[in-house]
Amino acid sequence: MLLAVDIGNTNIVFGLFENDILKTHWRIRTERHRTTDEYWVLVVEFLRLNGIGPESIHHIVISCVVPPLVPVFEELSRKYIKCDPLLVGPGIKTGIPILYNNPAEVGADRIVNAIAGFAKYGGPLIIVDFGTATTFDAVSDKGEYLGGAIFPGLKIALEALYKSTAKLSPVDILLPDHVIGKSTKESIQSGTVYGFVGVIDSIVSRMQNEIGKSAKVIGTGGVLPVIQNQVKCIQTVDPFLTLEGLRLLYQRNRSS
Repeated sequence: MLLAVDIGNTNIVFGLFENDILKTHWRIRTERHRTTDEYWVLVVEFLRLNGIGPESIHHIVISCVVPPLVPVFEELSRKYIKCDPLLVGPGIKTGIPILYNNPAEVGADRIVNAIAGFAKYGGPLIIVDFGTATTFDAVSDKGEYLGGAIFPGLKIALEALYKSTAKLSPVDILLPDHVIGKSTKESIQSGTVYGFVGVIDSIVSRMQNEIGKSAKVIGTGGVLPVIQNQVKCIQTVDPFLTLEGLRLLYQRNRSS
């Protein structure tokens, strides 16, 4: 089986594939100071909860935007899975032209999303990934990665508001019942969440003006369930888009 690992700033998402089928998946908090052995214990426990032995894993593909964790998971792969990991980065076969001024600057997760998005939905395409940062990525009708936009995620926005003001308290990311808040907590939630929704729709609309109104809009990422019924532009929700992209990337590079 293939273990796909998407290492983000807030969470690490794991997916276990048997051929093209996602057998199971799980999400843990990203901890930069955990050791290789600690991460492996977590992997083994989640596998056993699903009745799967760790010896069933023979390959691993990794996307990582947290550089200190790259050597940790490389060691995990070689020590416990007994294979060299496929790490998304420069030199890997993506199968798509990357029309960025400096392709090496593009985050691994953004490229993986573009690969999966075009393979599943065709183009032109806009992918909105609701993570620690909110990323917008555009793919042409020819399957070219055109670029995109990056905006602070909901969690970052709430934390910045709390840390930069003297009297405001931290609040949870929840969708309030009314735009007009009746308390400071409700007002913060309303302004942050509905303001965020407006930003999403506005940026996507402007991107569609540049690449074509026919561009499909796909949403993914851990924060999306909170606001997906409020965002007008999202046409399809695909929670496992990044994991699927990692699987496709592994298949394209398997022969080499």
